[in-house]
Amino acid sequence: MTAAYTLYAKPGFSATTIERLCSEARISNRAFYECFGGREELLQALHERCVEESLAVVAKALQEAPATLMDRIASGVRAYMEFATADWRRARIMHLEVRRSGDVLAVSRQRAVASFAQLIEDASAEFPVTVPIDRRLVALAVIGALQELLIEWLMSDHQPELDKLIEVAVHICGRSLGAT
Repeated sequence: MTAAYTLYAKPGFSATTIERLCSEARISNRAFYECFGGREELLQALHERCVEESLAVVAKALQEAPATLMDRIASGVRAYMEFATADWRRARIMHLEVRRSGDVLAVSRQRAVASFAQLIEDASAEFPVTVPIDRRLVALAVIGALQELLIEWLMSDHQPELDKLIEVAVHICGRSLGAT
């Protein structure tokens, strides 16, 4: 898992062979296949671990946040973006390789998006909205915005400061969810 964490992040899933994984991990191909059915299964396990850890961090931040919608948004966004960017490998696997791997992570990605959307819906449910709005669709839109901001952070030649990304993400989420 440790070797895959680094290799799947860079050079990337498609450029990482079983032989390279095994060489980096100092295990035999046979030992690899005793644990995983293939490199796709390993990527899925790694992605799911990253998602579970991220969900736990965000859920904790939301529980500990003051009881206003804007405070919850700021706490949740900050917790996610700081956790995702604390290790560039995690950010790359969750936001780049998940897309580059094609169908390998399609189901895992959809489960992750659904889990994060539910977290957003639950955290904002007790707050009234000024206009009728489908919170689930808003949650999906906000998730897409956060993903694109993190991809910009990963890929840009002039990497934006994390605090600037968080500021923009909080603004988008706050406006989208009707926070004042």
